[in-house]
Amino acid sequence: MTAVVQAEGLTKYYRARRGLEDLTLDIQPGEIFGYLGPNGAGKTTTLRLLLDVIRPTRGAVTVLGGHPREPAVRARMGYLPGDLVLEGRDRAADYLRFLARVRGGVPASRIEALAERFDADLSVPMRKLSKGNKQKIGLIQAFMHEPELVLLDEPTVGLDPLVQQEFLALVREVRASGRTVLMSSHVLAEVESVSDRVGIVRGGRLVAVENVAVLREKAVRRVELHFAAPVPRDAFEGLPGVRDLRVEGAAVRCTIDGRPDALVKAAARFTVVHLVSAEPDLEEIFLTYYSDEEAVR
Repeated sequence: MTAVVQAEGLTKYYRARRGLEDLTLDIQPGEIFGYLGPNGAGKTTTLRLLLDVIRPTRGAVTVLGGHPREPAVRARMGYLPGDLVLEGRDRAADYLRFLARVRGGVPASRIEALAERFDADLSVPMRKLSKGNKQKIGLIQAFMHEPELVLLDEPTVGLDPLVQQEFLALVREVRASGRTVLMSSHVLAEVESVSDRVGIVRGGRLVAVENVAVLREKAVRRVELHFAAPVPRDAFEGLPGVRDLRVEGAAVRCTIDGRPDALVKAAARFTVVHLVSAEPDLEEIFLTYYSDEEAVR
């Protein structure tokens, strides 16, 4: 299966400042790839390189089997920039109709359906749109021509929760149709809810690429166990992955790195009356990768 995005050693320097260094990455057809990192990590630089808006210092990239500067390739892509600017007296409807013509024709019904879905008022001059409504127009133009690859830079900024959920539902539909989405964000919950894989970037370098399920397995869980009678501390000391152990009478509290198998087997020797396990938070995993990377720098 040919990768939709294939980057090899992709590097971009802005004079002496590093924007991105040595990015090697494949994104497959029908995949939702979440691209995580704080502001300034290199996410926007990556997307602009994939669009050929900026040129790499070194390295190579192919998109949809070709070079992103080729008009035929760019026509098959959709893009929502993180710094979307919509100004002027033109109504949003006129702007979208113009883009529809430029892209070879998009049915008006398609634009209207997306506008209704996102609760976007297309009759308002763009200069009078709020930040959230500008973001809705940006999403409509990114998806309206049903591109094979959609690049989204911080797509839910300014959107209310209901519209965010509608957006995520649309992303899932795009994946179901076999198309591909690369979604850059620092909002971890939204990436977690739709992504197949997640790339974590910091300081212009890709720290890790993982399946979301694998990330969860590596996560730190907080566990609390209550037993029918007091339990001995030594029954839980030294267990693989168990740390921050507290044993107080019939209660055991700890954190677990990775799989809880050893703790579960130790607890099974006693009568468990209550168990609480906090779901691993992708934000904690994200910060763990960052602290681990910092430790080796």
